[in-house]
Amino acid sequence: MFGRRTTNDPVVAEPEDLETSQGKGHATPKRKEAEAARKKRMTPPKSRKEASALRRERVKEQRGKQREALAGGGDDRYLPARDQGPVKRLIRNYIDSRRTIGEFLIPAFLVLFMLSILLSSVTQYVGTFAWLAILGVLAVDSVRVLKGVRQVVTERFGREATSGITMYALMRSWQMRRLRLPKATVRPGDPF
Repeated sequence: MFGRRTTNDPVVAEPEDLETSQGKGHATPKRKEAEAARKKRMTPPKSRKEASALRRERVKEQRGKQREALAGGGDDRYLPARDQGPVKRLIRNYIDSRRTIGEFLIPAFLVLFMLSILLSSVTQYVGTFAWLAILGVLAVDSVRVLKGVRQVVTERFGREATSGITMYALMRSWQMRRLRLPKATVRPGDPF
């Protein structure tokens, strides 16, 4: 029982047990290393220089987590306050799953600006009315997006959750898809 193992003793670990067990991904630290790390966390900085270095390190770590969350791969807790919560996630996914006129607003305005610079009076005339037409279409599209967002949020979270979402939804729908932060996790046409 407490002696050496002989070759006749049965093997305790089954192959199925080894497949289902998962490690923690890193080695257990030595006691000396764990105590040193704990003491380092517990001891206050001795000078202003150390305190500012610790503060910079913490800020850098927080910004890294926020950057990762904005890129679409991190934890939602690290998003800026304006983007946190399940309601805002639903709004982002709803808008990202549809094409909007606002996505093409900057390129369209750039083309119209170039047309208005040309010396031809016809292109200037057409460009002037095209500005107004695009703004009118944008207004109609914005109303469509807002109605859809309010309906979806009301269905899932209740009427109270629709307060304060108008500007968030509009700003998201007017941005080019590539420039949106947090990055879009839903493709156009996909269910949200």
